[in-house]
Amino acid sequence: MLKRLFAIGATVVAMAATPAMAKEWDKVRIGVEGAYPPFSQTNPDGSVTGFDIDIANALCAAMNAECTMVKQDWDGIIPALLARKYDAIIASMSITEERKQKVDFTDKYYTSPLAYAAKKGAAIDLANLKGKTVGVQRSTIADTYISNAVEGANVKRYGTQDEAYLDMKAGRLDLLLADVFVLTDGFLSKEGGDAYELTGDSITDAKWVGEGIGIAVRKKDQDLTQQLNAAIAKIRADGTYDKIRKKYFEFEIY
Repeated sequence: MLKRLFAIGATVVAMAATPAMAKEWDKVRIGVEGAYPPFSQTNPDGSVTGFDIDIANALCAAMNAECTMVKQDWDGIIPALLARKYDAIIASMSITEERKQKVDFTDKYYTSPLAYAAKKGAAIDLANLKGKTVGVQRSTIADTYISNAVEGANVKRYGTQDEAYLDMKAGRLDLLLADVFVLTDGFLSKEGGDAYELTGDSITDAKWVGEGIGIAVRKKDQDLTQQLNAAIAKIRADGTYDKIRKKYFEFEIY
């Protein structure tokens, strides 16, 4: 009887010591925003396109995985991941300490500072924004920065960047604060954007902009994080990443 108990115990110990088999992840659901051009935007037919979408598809191809894009409003994008609505978020999400308390992140797939945009000739003193109205997308690093690092500004928060752009053009805002690439390609280069310009220095402090832009994954799905990291390295090495980048940007963003 003792021998039998010892054998059972030894088997249990051996099983515990054996690494768990990593999940293959041949099917992956990707959470995307669809309202953050040029990184993601929704077309009239409901499909989503943009840099993030192309990167997502390239990573899925590198992983030999079948991927499905799931649109989600930015405000609920992390809660929906934790609720298993999808398996990963590819939506230009900055890797910050606050977010790392809730989710795991892959390595970065690009880096983006924050910047202000104002009407040309406005000559706004960024060191003193008392009485100035600044538009930001809610729950972004721009929102965190303006709420904690800047005193005196009147902050207006929007569900999407497009809503902020409309208010800027309507004269309801003095400044926009957002990802510099989003402002450049999603606002300044669009119709009517030539009346505005970037102003002041870009904000690059990692305390506010994080460690780069990464893919968010549930903490327990570390095997998916590892597979995505391997896929990022692969598309960086074989030229796929640079081909996608040149489609949207004439300059390096990694």
